[in-house]
Amino acid sequence: MTEKHLETIGKESIEKWNLLDVLILHRIGKVKIGEDIVLVATWSAHRKDAFESCRAIMEQLKSGAPFWKKEETNSGAKWVEKNTPGY
Repeated sequence: MTEKHLETIGKESIEKWNLLDVLILHRIGKVKIGEDIVLVATWSAHRKDAFESCRAIMEQLKSGAPFWKKEETNSGAKWVEKNTPGY
């Protein structure tokens, strides 16, 4: 489900900003605090389109993509119920 959503985000971004290609990688499994979790790369003829599309993709990942996040701390574990709102 999540992979399909990321694919949709990429395809929509290519159309909206006339991009040559898009790469979205998101880690799964245990991730420690401070570790990198996501990579977004876009290719375009003009840097403005690349920058704007990267920012929009990151915001969509943060606020709308279906990720299931479980935080584990010394006091226990809990599932995060809502994604962080975008900008």
